[in-house]
Amino acid sequence: MTPWLTIIGIGADGLDGLAPAARAVLAGAEMVVGGERHLAMVAAAEKHPWPRPFSGARALLDSHRGRRVAVLASGDPMWFGIGATLAGWFDPAELAVIPHPGAFSLAAARLKWPLQECLCLTVHGRPLEALRLHLAPGRRLLVLAEDGRTAPALARLLVEAGFGPSLLAALESLGGPDERLRRAHAESWQGDTADLTTLAVECAAEPGRVPPSLVPGLPDDCFEHDGQLTKREVRAITLAALAPLPGELLWDVGAGSGSVGIEWMRAGGRAVAIEPKPERAARIGRNALALGVPGLEVVQGAAPGALPYSDPDAVFVGGGVSEPGLLEACRAALRPGGRLVANAVTAEGEAALLGFRSAHGGELVRLAVSQLAPVGGFHTWHPAMPVTQYRGRKT
Repeated sequence: MTPWLTIIGIGADGLDGLAPAARAVLAGAEMVVGGERHLAMVAAAEKHPWPRPFSGARALLDSHRGRRVAVLASGDPMWFGIGATLAGWFDPAELAVIPHPGAFSLAAARLKWPLQECLCLTVHGRPLEALRLHLAPGRRLLVLAEDGRTAPALARLLVEAGFGPSLLAALESLGGPDERLRRAHAESWQGDTADLTTLAVECAAEPGRVPPSLVPGLPDDCFEHDGQLTKREVRAITLAALAPLPGELLWDVGAGSGSVGIEWMRAGGRAVAIEPKPERAARIGRNALALGVPGLEVVQGAAPGALPYSDPDAVFVGGGVSEPGLLEACRAALRPGGRLVANAVTAEGEAALLGFRSAHGGELVRLAVSQLAPVGGFHTWHPAMPVTQYRGRKT
C-alpha cells in the first residue's frame, strides 16, 4: 500500500527549516491540513484547519482517503504530537512521517543536556500536578508548556513540593526568530512566558527535604486521612501481593484515603478508587493531586453496586470484605490471570475470607506489626491490630 497521508513536522522557522523531502511532499499535496498558524505558512490550493471539536478530524481525513494529503504538525509528530493520534486511527501502511527536530531535541541542544538523561514530559492538556511524581534531586525534566502561564505555575508547584532551589529555564519559540532563554531558581521565578515554550527543570530539593519514594510503603503522614488508611507496613506488603505492572488497571475497593490505588499508580499503573463516603472520596482526590497521580479515577458509591464496568488486572478490597457478594463480584470482573487481594481486621471479615478461599482457592496470610514506643522511662512494643490478607489469582 502506498501512503496517501504524510505527516510533516515543522518548526518555528517555518518552511525554511524543512528538509528537501518534506518540501517535495508539500509541493505535491492535493490538500494540506493543520493548525491555522501552520497553514498560514504554505500556499496550497486546498487547505483545511483542524475541525472543532477535534474529534471531527478523523472523518475529515477519511473523506479524502486516496488523495495526496499532507498534515503539518509541530516538531516531531510522534512525540506528544498528532502523529501518535493518526497512527491509532489509520493503518500504518497508509501513513508516512517526516519529523523535524522537536522541542525536546532543541532544548537539550541549547542547554547542552544529554537528551537520553532527561525525562521528557508534557502538561499540554494535562494536569500540572502530574509533575510531582517525577521530582527527585538531580533529575532533569523537559516539559512542554500549556501556555505562557505554565512557568509561574510550575515554579509555585516546585516551591510547594520542597523543590524551590531547582533551576527553572524557559526556552521560548525554539528555532524561530523570537527564540529566548530565561533562567531562574523556582523560588525566585517571576512573570509569564511566550505560549510556545519548553520548560527545563534541574531538580534540587530544600536542605533536609526527603521527597516521597516511588517504592511502595510511603509514610502514613504523606496521606490526608481520618484513620481509614492501610498502614505503611501492611500497604507495602499489599502492593507487593498486587504486583503492579506499567499500564495495568487496579480497582481499589473501599478505598478510604486512596493510599493503595495511589501507590499503584506511582508504580506506573492505572487505578479506580471506589469509596461510598463523599468526604473520603473528596479526600482521595486531594491525595492523588498531592502525590502526582491526578489521573486516579474516583467513584463515589458502595460496592458491589458501584463497581465499574472495565475489566481490571487486579482488585484490592480494603473495606467491606464481609459485604455479601462483594468478593465474588470482584473476582468475576477480573481479567483471566488477574489478582485479587483483600485485607480484613474483624472476625467477620476474616470469616468471609476463609469462606472465599474455600470456594475459590488462594492463600491467607496473617500480618502483625508492632512499633516501639515509650512507657514511662522505658520502651515496649505496641502491636497494631493483626491483618488477615487473602491473595488469589483468577484462572
